[in-house]
Amino acid sequence: MENAAPIFVAGKSGQLGRCLSDIARRRDLRIAVAGRPDFDIEKPESVDRVLHKLTPKIIINAAAYTAVDKAETEPERCYFVNRDGAGRLAAAAWRRKVPFIHISTDYVFDGQKSSPYREDDGTAPLGVYGRSKLEGEKAVLAAHPEALILRTSWVYSPFGSNFVKTILRLAESRPLLQVVDDQRGCPTSAHDLAAALLDIVPQLLEAGAGRRAGIYHLSGTGQTTWYGFAAEILENVKKRGWRLPALKAITTADYPTFAQRPPNSALDCAKVKRAFGINLPPWSASVAGCINQLTTHKELQPC
Repeated sequence: MENAAPIFVAGKSGQLGRCLSDIARRRDLRIAVAGRPDFDIEKPESVDRVLHKLTPKIIINAAAYTAVDKAETEPERCYFVNRDGAGRLAAAAWRRKVPFIHISTDYVFDGQKSSPYREDDGTAPLGVYGRSKLEGEKAVLAAHPEALILRTSWVYSPFGSNFVKTILRLAESRPLLQVVDDQRGCPTSAHDLAAALLDIVPQLLEAGAGRRAGIYHLSGTGQTTWYGFAAEILENVKKRGWRLPALKAITTADYPTFAQRPPNSALDCAKVKRAFGINLPPWSASVAGCINQLTTHKELQPC
């Protein structure tokens, strides 16, 4: 294990935080992953206390309010975490002269573009969550001009709540699953995202974060709809002996939600590949890996 200052990650209980912790330890990297109640980006005193104790060499902000629909009914809390908390943590990193990586979202776009979104495309979030994350990007760059912002999309993993685990849970109890087929995006494995982040860290430390500051897109390679995502999940568990429900494609209008989703939030990731040599695996291959991990740990059993 390295004796150097640790990589510090805010967001201990989230999908990305858990994957970062897991992969860093496999690579024998010193990492500190913190979250509530000891570390809370909503509380300035806890931020300063923990960072003063750890003196990290780089800070990754994976903490966020991610309940897209619930955000519509409690916008103040959403903004307090995604804008104010992110800006506060970025300012703390700037004071300590350490690089800062912030995770953002594809939901900063309105989805009207027909092709994948580039970093320089205009933003127009449709809901509170997307607006709070966009304001968070601005707050981060204002507080830490050399920050690196990574927008990602449709994140899933063996941990926490996500689309893969929801589909698997519903498949056990329902004969028919109706899934939206007119929203398009890039499913992203939190495991792949974490591995990429840990590949980026040494590049920032060696070259200086300021030279590569700004916004980048980083998501699974390829794109699909929620229906296509669900079909791939079910196809994988079919190979493991599951009895599958029928799958029906529906429209967004058939499945109203509190928050409006962009019809297209696919991300163009060419910029991050040019800058850091990072290219995530095809999304379908990573779905198989996630389900295999769940099965190996016996969290899933055939019906």
